[in-house]
Amino acid sequence: MIQSVDIAIVGGGMVGLTLAAAFKDTDLRVAVIESQIPECGINDLPDVRVSALSRSSEVILRNLGAWEGIVQRRASPYSAMEVWEQDSFARIEFDAKKLAQPDLGHIVENRVIQLALLDRVKQMQNVSLHLPAQCHSMAVGESEVWLNLANGQGLTAKLVVGADGANSWVRRQLDIPLTHWDYGHSAIVANVWTAEEHGKVARQVFTSQGPLAFLPMLQSNMSSIVWSTEPERAEYLVSVPDQEFNKTLTAEFDARLGLCEVVGKRASFPLKMRYARDFVADRVALVGDAAHTIHPLAGQGVNLGLLDAACLAQEVQTSWRKGHDIGSRRHLRGYERWRKSEAAKMIASMQGFKDLFSGDNPAKKLVRGLGMTLVGQLPGAKDEIMKRALGLKGNLPVLAKYLEQEAV
Repeated sequence: MIQSVDIAIVGGGMVGLTLAAAFKDTDLRVAVIESQIPECGINDLPDVRVSALSRSSEVILRNLGAWEGIVQRRASPYSAMEVWEQDSFARIEFDAKKLAQPDLGHIVENRVIQLALLDRVKQMQNVSLHLPAQCHSMAVGESEVWLNLANGQGLTAKLVVGADGANSWVRRQLDIPLTHWDYGHSAIVANVWTAEEHGKVARQVFTSQGPLAFLPMLQSNMSSIVWSTEPERAEYLVSVPDQEFNKTLTAEFDARLGLCEVVGKRASFPLKMRYARDFVADRVALVGDAAHTIHPLAGQGVNLGLLDAACLAQEVQTSWRKGHDIGSRRHLRGYERWRKSEAAKMIASMQGFKDLFSGDNPAKKLVRGLGMTLVGQLPGAKDEIMKRALGLKGNLPVLAKYLEQEAV
């Protein structure tokens, strides 16, 4: 039996489900295809894969009705941020109060975001979930796409969206080329108990080995770390006994929160920049990591992806209301121009930061110190940086600009 839908979303992670939920007030028929069922239980110890959600991401999730499900499970707001360079006077601080904001964002486990969105999508009459299911083949026709799943199910769709991650199956079916490079780092992720309380402050230190971030979790002495370092060292640090890991971590973090003790498992993954040459083709669009991946040093990857989803949903709904073909590349080009520009800016910014803080040459250290001091002292400079990081400025979709109940 073949199911006919308007939009087939391949990938039911955070970005794919955000896109599906964004069609909640439409009569568009949507299918979501995801290969893995997320574990529903919330463990006492947080998952090691977390995201730093910006204000714009929070607004999107609130408007989709998913934020309550996130907060009910577990979300950790942070009210300040400290960034410094090891063995240097380079330092800068950000404070939510000075921006007249309740916080600077929330640290949330990826699975918690996925589960809250899944709750909402399951309530939508116009969405069908294929979970777990895997795509077997895809054929793009003039007016529709044929998808065959590994379980024998067939689907046709006017538009297929690849929300299936960095190694996107959808992108590979179309042989869309990638601009890519290896950052030369792997990121170690883990949960860490610290002797001193984090005080809801996110902290990041730049060392000669790479950036190390401590992200505050709900427990006052628990942080989630993202430790970027060269691959061989990352592999070594993941495998050493806890005592040696703790000693190295405490020293690398300048013992800012006292003795660090890893809790639970450690994991590492390679860091690569990817940027698809095309975000759209006839009948196909890419969102999130399927379209781009960036360095995690500013924690903006998932926020870019959620904005992709909100922007694509807005463009598709505009085309739908006008009676246009939602799968035509001509009517998808607005989304592509919009999001390629934003992704390119973020990639360039992250590469600039990485290059700026690479190496321990005394002259570069002096420039970094002077630069941070200048930014900290220039009127409005810090505010501008944080407003962009929060998603309070820039070319935002309607879903990210204000809460729906406020617009009534």
